[in-house]
Amino acid sequence: MSNLKSHASDAPSSVRASSNKPSTQKRILDTAERLFAREGFEQTSLRQITQEADVNLASVNYHFGSKKALIQAVVARYMDVFMPALDEELRGLDDESALTTLQVFEAFKLPLFSLNGIHKRGTERFLRLLGFAYSETQGHLRRYTQSAFGNVLQHLLALLHRANPELSDEEMFWRLHFVLGATVFAQVSGQALIEIARAEFNHEVNIKTVIEHLIVFIAGGLERP
Repeated sequence: MSNLKSHASDAPSSVRASSNKPSTQKRILDTAERLFAREGFEQTSLRQITQEADVNLASVNYHFGSKKALIQAVVARYMDVFMPALDEELRGLDDESALTTLQVFEAFKLPLFSLNGIHKRGTERFLRLLGFAYSETQGHLRRYTQSAFGNVLQHLLALLHRANPELSDEEMFWRLHFVLGATVFAQVSGQALIEIARAEFNHEVNIKTVIEHLIVFIAGGLERP
């Protein structure tokens, strides 16, 4: 054992450093995530990603096959954590006898905040990615989400109908899309909102504060007669 340790410590520093270097696939994912969250999907080219990740285009094609598949892989990093956690929170509401819209939307909070375990700004990054997905009409992401997590979305919709039995399917459709619109604006413009709120009210504001205010607003908007 001591011989093994001595051999390991005698290894050249370049070899030891390379063993700690992130894999090519991870470098591509990390770089794509950062650029997509900052610039959006449409404004970020594969050339930008390959240059910043220090890889060639063939590596992207080998690991992901296409830009759309890369986008889905980036979003899946968060969805694979967020959606099961959301489903668990929603199941906790199944036996509520007087369910409210606010309770349904508040079920999003813990799953959203848990994303900071993926990245120190995971909640903010995820919401920005969703904002760009919606505003840029990334239809393939909608299909991916429906395919992978359709049961969670159906559960959410069923609970919202329970909380708002007077709303028709058509009215629920419109109100949910306006909810999405408000959410997209709040997240894509989140940093500006935070800075304005700090300047105007001299309060410490962060992404959690934005989400708290947003949830109250969208719950009230959806259930308004």
